[in-house]
Amino acid sequence: WRSVMYRSSSASGDEHRCLCVGVRAGGGRGGAHRRTDTHACMSPQPGTLNQAIKEVKAMVNKEVDGSVHSIWLMTEVDHWNNEKERLVLITDNSLLVIKYDFIMFMCEQIQRIPLNYIDRIFHGTFSFPSASLLQREGEGVRIFWDRLREPSFVSNWNPFTTNFPFITFTYHPVWNISDTFSIHKFREQLREAAQKGHTMSPVPGKANGVLVLNQPILIEAYVGVMSFLGNQNKLGYSIARGSLGY
Repeated sequence: WRSVMYRSSSASGDEHRCLCVGVRAGGGRGGAHRRTDTHACMSPQPGTLNQAIKEVKAMVNKEVDGSVHSIWLMTEVDHWNNEKERLVLITDNSLLVIKYDFIMFMCEQIQRIPLNYIDRIFHGTFSFPSASLLQREGEGVRIFWDRLREPSFVSNWNPFTTNFPFITFTYHPVWNISDTFSIHKFREQLREAAQKGHTMSPVPGKANGVLVLNQPILIEAYVGVMSFLGNQNKLGYSIARGSLGY
């Protein structure tokens, strides 16, 4: 089984809009000033995140996903160590991973992972092969939903591959301002929801239960010039940059 991923077209108006969680940053050329501006640009304005949550809930397919239990703003880390801003929803039946263009107010992609297919949740610090030039601080969560399928050699070396039986999250850069960004609480709620999903809708031939392990999360990337530049400049996030937003 593979997770379902599809692109969502957005009509004009309020039906598919999500408010940008960033504010426009000021100028400045110094390194410290740039870091401060980036953090300010990615910090939610009062009330905007609550409004975004209301609009995201309206996009959920209640017949397939059920009711929404929680919504989280996180950073996805792909197999090449690239950071990507994501809205993550835990519902009755699904884990929804949503890619938004917060500047253009449109949903670009939705990945749906049935909770009763999630079989493992790893959490811990990040690790890389001994020969890798990369490093990543902080903690993460990796969610698996097909223990019998391993990524192929070609998939691991293709930076554009999305056909993986797992997904990895870490803290959003402004994680410390709200519980909406807490990766620990997200992990616990996901474990409970997935376990309930196994109990309510067991999958024939699949072990019913979720294995949770505290262990390093391996990213098999070696030389990541593009990920280094992209992550340093927050290119995977929807933030305003001067007179432009991308």
